[in-house]
Amino acid sequence: MSDHSGLSPVEKVKELSRGLRGDLAAELAQRTTHVSDESAQLLKFHGTYQQEDRDQRRAQRGTDAEPAHQFMVRCKIPGGVLSGPQYLVIDELADRYGNATLRVTTRQGNQFHGVLKGDLKPTIRAVNDALVTTLGACGDVVRNVVSCPAPVAGGLREQVLSAARRVSDHLLPRTRAYHEIWLDGEQVAGGPPESEPIYGTHYLPRKFKVAFAFPDDNCCDVHSNDLGFLVVQEGGHLVGFNVLVGGGMGKTHGKEDTYPRLADALGFARTAEVVEVAEAVVKVQRDHGNRGDRRHARLKYLIDGQGLDWFRGEVERHLGRPLAPPAPVEVTGIEDHLGWHAQEDRRSFLGLFIENGRLQDSDGRRLRSAVRRIVETIQTGVRFTPQQNLLLTDIPDRRQGLVERILADHGVARPGPATLSAVRRWSMACPALPTCGLALAEAERVLPGVVTDLERELETLGVADARLTVRMTGCPNGCARPYTADLAFVGRSLNKYAVFVGGSMLGTRLGTQYADLVPRDRLVATVRPLFERYRDERLADERFGDFCDRVGVDALRSPLPVIQ
Repeated sequence: MSDHSGLSPVEKVKELSRGLRGDLAAELAQRTTHVSDESAQLLKFHGTYQQEDRDQRRAQRGTDAEPAHQFMVRCKIPGGVLSGPQYLVIDELADRYGNATLRVTTRQGNQFHGVLKGDLKPTIRAVNDALVTTLGACGDVVRNVVSCPAPVAGGLREQVLSAARRVSDHLLPRTRAYHEIWLDGEQVAGGPPESEPIYGTHYLPRKFKVAFAFPDDNCCDVHSNDLGFLVVQEGGHLVGFNVLVGGGMGKTHGKEDTYPRLADALGFARTAEVVEVAEAVVKVQRDHGNRGDRRHARLKYLIDGQGLDWFRGEVERHLGRPLAPPAPVEVTGIEDHLGWHAQEDRRSFLGLFIENGRLQDSDGRRLRSAVRRIVETIQTGVRFTPQQNLLLTDIPDRRQGLVERILADHGVARPGPATLSAVRRWSMACPALPTCGLALAEAERVLPGVVTDLERELETLGVADARLTVRMTGCPNGCARPYTADLAFVGRSLNKYAVFVGGSMLGTRLGTQYADLVPRDRLVATVRPLFERYRDERLADERFGDFCDRVGVDALRSPLPVIQ
């Protein structure tokens, strides 16, 4: 692809980048606080975003001060699985180069925030020295492949994690630029042209998300991904996966031709076939995805534009054989894996709640220090979950008491879901302000307070036990998967939100916009009438999102008639 006509500016940057090199090496060597816009686009493929502290921007308004540039570095961790030593390296880097917090992502990765330009190379080098990478954690490639991280007894989840790792490894970019720039590999300039056998010179039109999930535990929200693999088993043995395509959360406010979408069932793949099926799906998107308008560049728009049958035909053309039809398997459950759970060989794993994924020490609750002490003392493994929580794995049963004592000594409440309200347990937010350049409103910093107010209202109404997902994002791009939540607040402008209701906790239904431009301090008051009706009109065991979907937003907006 060499014709520049019709390509978006980002496509031109990729084509001229010489395999993601561009001028990165030269610009990183300059004594400046930031890189050019073109290099900032290429940095994403290497796992980092150039950002600005927008709190400081407001403070500097009207002055000649330079913008407070900083970088976010994201680790790509398939299935969220880290060894204890790997986790300790990441934890130490947060102090050495970041802002002393670890940010667990909804895709089971980790983000360092507040990294300065001069610290980018030592940060990324240290991550790689721990046998973790940042390559492909951002950018127009296959992002971190997610999979249920819970090491429950039986071994089935480990088999699925293995499949996820194989797909992740196969779809990594092959360019040597990453090693040259960050790890002192070969020279950046010169040498024969490289081959990117899957991605080509332009890589993909947009980011591409892959997930593996279980029907009885859709903790990965598989239908929200470009490509999903839903487990099919017989008698406790892994047979293969239903292949799902076309999911995606992002939209643009006011643009009706952009929208969230749930993935469709494309076919069935046996376990040994998942890598080649994943490659075939990626290649169809590579060849036919929209490269002129990035708002319409995700796989969901290609499938809606061309049709699922056409897409299946293209995938089968790359495979050289037809896909088997999907098995009669649907999502029926979801788990968050908090609390104590049995592994095998008299070992257990412990799920810890990390509010909005921000692992830190604060206000007498030194959770990050507690996790570090447990990992050092007991040599546990660590796994990040798609709900932004953390699992400590491989804990000998006889040492559970020691783990709980360490947590208590650090001001952390006894682990387990019983110490959390249902609404807080299932809440989730993206980072948003002050670092995300796309954020229109707050999310992570304000959702805890919104949840506190919501807890109070639900207690007053007598529905405090309502099990529902509550999610907040600072913009409509959907990083915290708001559109599948029972209740979601999506940033519209500073301190104002669109309110969505009626999604499914199982991740199998999209919510509908109920209200718009609601001030942050009116969010709970706006949804209070919905919970009043939910209390009075719900069916037995009906969840809040199911109730809102059954009644419909038009009816929910209308006041109940007064009975004379």
